[in-house]
Formats: sequence, C-alpha cells, structure tokens
Amino acid sequence: MANVSRYLPIPSSDLEPSLVSAQTYVTRRRLTYVDAGMLLGLMIILVSVLPANLILPDATNLGRPGLVIGFFLFIWWILVRCTSHLAMTGSQPIRWAILAFMISGLMSYAAGFLRGLTGIEANGADRMMLYFCVLAGIALTAADGVPNWLRLRGVVEVLVWSAAVVALLGVIEYLFKVDITKYIVVPGLQAKGVAPGFEVRGSGFRVASTTWHYIELAAFLAMALPFAIHVTRFARERRRRRLAFLCTLVIAAGIGTTISRTGILAVVLMFVILIPAWGWRVRYNVATVTLGLFAVLAAISPSMVKTLTQLFNSPTTNPAFTVREARYPMVFRYVAERPLLGRGTGTYLAPQYQVLDNQWLTTLISNGVIGVAALAGLSITGIVLATKALRRSTSLEDRHLCAVLISTQVIAIAVSGTFDALSYSTYASTFALSIGLCGAVWRLTHPARTVRTSTTRWFLEHERGSAEPAGPARQPRQRVTAS
Repeated sequence: MANVSRYLPIPSSDLEPSLVSAQTYVTRRRLTYVDAGMLLGLMIILVSVLPANLILPDATNLGRPGLVIGFFLFIWWILVRCTSHLAMTGSQPIRWAILAFMISGLMSYAAGFLRGLTGIEANGADRMMLYFCVLAGIALTAADGVPNWLRLRGVVEVLVWSAAVVALLGVIEYLFKVDITKYIVVPGLQAKGVAPGFEVRGSGFRVASTTWHYIELAAFLAMALPFAIHVTRFARERRRRRLAFLCTLVIAAGIGTTISRTGILAVVLMFVILIPAWGWRVRYNVATVTLGLFAVLAAISPSMVKTLTQLFNSPTTNPAFTVREARYPMVFRYVAERPLLGRGTGTYLAPQYQVLDNQWLTTLISNGVIGVAALAGLSITGIVLATKALRRSTSLEDRHLCAVLISTQVIAIAVSGTFDALSYSTYASTFALSIGLCGAVWRLTHPARTVRTSTTRWFLEHERGSAEPAGPARQPRQRVTAS
C-alpha cells in the first residue's frame, strides 16, 4: 500500500476484479513488471532522452530504439487482438480512428505505386507505412493496454520527467553554447546524419537538445507542459509536487530556448483550453509564475526575450510567412492532379521536393483529401473522447487530466500547420501517445464494466445471458488472486 497511498482515494474502477481464466479473478491494481504502462514509459524515455541521430547499426531513421519498441507494441497489440482469451472486449473509438487512418494510408500507398515512383519515393513510401505502424502501436497500446488510473498516471509522470531532462539539456546548451548531444554515446548504437547544432535567430540562437529540429523541440515540450502542470497540482507527496514544479519551469524555459513561433502558439493554446478548468487561485499562481519566469529569462538573456517578442512582427514581409505562402500555388497544382488519394504515402520528401513546413499541406499532397480527413479525425476523436471522459469524471484530478488531453489535441492540430510534424519522431510519438491516452480516459470512465476493464472474451461467451452492471463490480464467485 505504501507504493499507491499517494494516489488515494483509489478510483472505484481500479478496485474491480478482472477475470483472467475460468472462475479466476485478479485485482486490476496487481503489481506487474512488464505491461503496457512499462513499455510505453520505456518508449518515451528512449525516443526523447536519447539523441535523435542515435540508431541501431545499419538501420534507417526508424531504427531509433524508441521506435523499435513502438513497432513491437503494434505487433503485440495485433497478437492480443487475435487471441480470444487475451483481447479486451469493450468498444474503443480510437481503434476505428486508427483503422481509418491506416486504410487511407494504404490506399494512397497503392495509388502511388500505380502512378509510378522513383527510387527515393518508393523507399519513402515503404518507410512511412512502417512508421504509421509504429505510431498506431503506441496509440492503440495506450488506449487499450493501460489497465487502471495508477498505471496511466505513471505513464504521464514518465513523460514529464523525460521532457524535463530534454529541456534541461537544451537550457544548458543555450547557457554554455555547448552541444551536449555530441558527447552522448550509447554502446550498440551509431550516429546517423548531422546533428542540428545551433541556429542564429535575431539577436539570439536556437537549440534542439536531443531532437532533430528546433521546432520539434518546441512542439514536444509544449505537448508535455500541460502534463507537467497536472502533476504539479495533483501529485500526492509534497516532494513530488515540488519536483514537478521544477520540471514545469525547466520545460517552459526549454520552450524559450527554441525561439520558435510554434512553441509560443502552442503555449497560448494550452492556456486557452486550461484556464476555464482552473479556479481563480490556480490562475493567479500560474500568472505569477509565468511573469516571474519571463522576468528571469529577461535578466539572464535579454536577447532571447527581445527576439521572442519580435517573432510575429511584420508578417507580410517576414520570410517565415512569405516563403511558406509562395509555395501555395505549387501545392495546389499537385493537389489538383490527384485530389482524393494524393501522390502516394510518404512520397513527398526532400530532396526530390521542397520542404513545406506544414504537415497538413504535406498530407494533402501525399494522401489527398481523404488522408487529411483521416489525420484530422485522430485529433478530433481524441478531443471528443476526452470531453466525454471529462463530463463523466467526478474527481477534480481526473477532470483536469481530461482537460490536459484536450489541450494536447488542439495543440497538435495547430502546430501541424507550422512544421512537418509527422516527419519528426520525438514529437510524433508523443502525439500518438496523447491520442491513446484520450482513449484510455474514455475507457476508464465508461459506465459499462465490460468497456472500462480488461475483461476476457471467455467472460462474454459464458455470461452472455446475464446483464452487466454499470456500477460497482459483482463479487468474484470463487477464488481471487491478489497482488
């Protein structure tokens, strides 16, 4: 009990018994060493903390250790679904959203090969389909595999700690102008490609930490920031709240070191979504901390603050806006040629084509209108499910977590218009995880026990004639195996 006391009161759904074999039940809070929560946490650590250019020997950029675990999760989920005594029985809308996304990708993949592809396009198409499998594995495992609120909170905390480490490395790089990632060597992995290094912007410079690009770092940290605020508010132990508060400050400072419009836009959207979910005291505390952090940054690096305040000046003459706008006629010419399925999944890639810095336009060219609808459907489904879970939740903590998940999907929709989001695996993996967590909170707050618990098919086949109670679980009939 010492390990879980900080999460009291325990949600009633976590105390429901789960049927694992004939007349044998186990507690849903049993301690397990290898489960979906542990593998998702390991994936988060490997895909974020390790530099993005470290991959398995002789592999493509899909050889990052975190992505390999993501592909394993995809295979694991399929095997579980094909095994009658292991599969979860309840409905899960995330599965349908992922299915629509994968089908649209396969249709565009086939359309591309029917069009005829160059060698680089064919390799890009194959690689992108494998990449989609990785993202699907992360989302589906999070949606279906996280067994209870305890493990879900554990996954959230791992994301926060990992993002804080990445942000801390970025802050150190900014303060001392040293690329730390060059000194991170992992036995068994090899460096591929050129690290982004530093980039001068205005009177400051940008850092990328362990990610592939400065904008990716901003988007990744912005996606993790609302989770850090959540842990700061609701961690049960004071020392964990203080640690989470420090992580929140470091993550916010890390966003500043990227000097990115994407990061600023994402933080503003986060506040727009979360402020209605906060009380006046929380709003006051957040405003005070934000102003204090801004003042500290101004004292430490006036050039950074000056550049941040000038990022949105003169949009009609700013190259960041005008260059993107100049590419629109080319984009719509390609779209007019193949509007429904596009030129082929993963075929629009450099150096054969221009980089668009806009995931929606890239998807429109590669996957057509159907692909854009499927991609948007992922975030829209996540928003709907998290909103339903928020309305069902009775505790302030669960309601706040649902609001956090809504903010991540709004952020994802917005930042996809500012860079090629799916091309950067650290951000894309976090995006897939957030979608899966939207499905997890929907499942854990569902009124039907066969949906919110990991009940086996055996149970449904032998209990089909009996009505399933929507409230607390029935008492186990014979023996119970406790942790």
